[in-house]
Amino acid sequence: MRADRLVATLLFLQSRGRVTVAEVAAELEVSERTARRDLEALSTAGIPVYSQRGRGGGWSLVGGARTDLTGLTAEEIRSLFLRAGSATATPELRTALRKLVRALPAPLRSDAEAAARSHIVDATDWTRTDATAPEPQLAALRRAVVDGHQVRLGYAGPGKPASVRTVHPLGLAFKAGNEYLVADTEDGLRTFRLSRVLTVEPTGDPVDRPESFDLPAVWRSLAARLEERMLAATVRARAEPGTLALLERLFEGRLRIGETLPDGWSAVTVDGPTAEVVAGQLAAFGARIEVLDPPRARERLARLAVELARVYGTPDSVP
Repeated sequence: MRADRLVATLLFLQSRGRVTVAEVAAELEVSERTARRDLEALSTAGIPVYSQRGRGGGWSLVGGARTDLTGLTAEEIRSLFLRAGSATATPELRTALRKLVRALPAPLRSDAEAAARSHIVDATDWTRTDATAPEPQLAALRRAVVDGHQVRLGYAGPGKPASVRTVHPLGLAFKAGNEYLVADTEDGLRTFRLSRVLTVEPTGDPVDRPESFDLPAVWRSLAARLEERMLAATVRARAEPGTLALLERLFEGRLRIGETLPDGWSAVTVDGPTAEVVAGQLAAFGARIEVLDPPRARERLARLAVELARVYGTPDSVP
């Protein structure tokens, strides 16, 4: 603990140039006696620290000497503050970043501070729904992962009632604007979307970590399994030229645009969890898209047409 305090004292000296015992005591939240003893210890340890009595006196580093305690390059500092310096960072992270700024050589400080102010992370989606767990649950999960403690997790899966289960938290992953917990369960390794976490209750029992567990490798495997389910079916269709831009926005990487057909329309293929789901999504385009294959996708659209006509009727004239 004292070693941490001595480093903090040195960082404070570097950032201020000259300090008084009272200022060190206030900054580190210790007594003036402890602050004076720490300053003397730095001097005894060979750090070029000296004191000057009288008006305007205090403690300084000889010749303005500096010790770069970070060893970071300018590019590393910029990357770190771009990644972690968001205005939505936790109070603990903001405090850590402020301490790190004090340790930086003066020419690098303004760059780090500019990087920290240059971006923001919005933790809600476009419907203003939280894309991650509330801060208390998120903080509890982070502690459980780092400390290696099991938790009782209150969770509501899509289309399922809320339930509570005991899980072994192994890591956190961020993908496509959402954060996920990777955990071992009675049913094997699973992912839990943090926006669906309701409660987190530590059990105090240690996590049973699988042998040779590698979080990046496990996440790649779990993500690939999920992507396979999400892209299990392919629908082939022909689309009016005016629909292509909207199709690209709606389906992004799930859409592939093929050749231009003799009538000016374009061949397209769309991936999704099932052919029926993709057909339902394409139904909004009406006659501007014709689904060609597989047959069950065309059958789904025919059933939708009948159901909609039954509810809304048939217009007097159809162009």
